[in-house]
Amino acid sequence: MSTAIDTPTPAAGAHTATARPTGELPLWRLYAMRFGYLVMAGGLAVYKWPGLIHHEHPWPLHAGLVTVMLCAMSILAAIGIRYPVRMLPILLFEVVWKLMWLGIVAVPQWLSHDMDTATADTAAEVLWVVIILAVIPWGYVARAFVGARGDRWR
Repeated sequence: MSTAIDTPTPAAGAHTATARPTGELPLWRLYAMRFGYLVMAGGLAVYKWPGLIHHEHPWPLHAGLVTVMLCAMSILAAIGIRYPVRMLPILLFEVVWKLMWLGIVAVPQWLSHDMDTATADTAAEVLWVVIILAVIPWGYVARAFVGARGDRWR
C-alpha cells in the first residue's frame, strides 16, 4: 500500500526525534499555515457570516453569490486548521484570486489615478493576502504540485 508521499524509514541508529520523512513539513510551518487558515476563517466569519445569517431582503445575484462562496471558503479554511497540508489548495486559491484581482482590477485603476472608493476599500481588504503569502510553504508547493509526478489517468 502506498501513501500520498513516499516516506523512507530512518536508517538503523538514526535519531528519529529530529528526522523528518522526505517532503514532510516542520511543525513550525504547520503552525504558520494554521495561523493563515485561522485568519481566513476568522475574518470571513466576522465579516461575511453575519450578513449570510441575518439578511432581510433578497440579494442581488452577485452579492449573494460572493457572500455564499466566501462563507463556504471560511468552512474549508476552518478544516485547514486541522489538516493544513491537505487543505493547501484553499490557501493557493486565496492567493491566486486575490493577486489576479489586484493585478487586473486594482493596480491599473490605481496607476491611472482612477480608483473609486469602493475599489480602494476592497483593495485594502484584499491586501491581507500578504499573510497567506507568508505562511504558504512555497518549496513544498513546488515539489508537490509542480515537480511531482501527476496522478495516473487510467
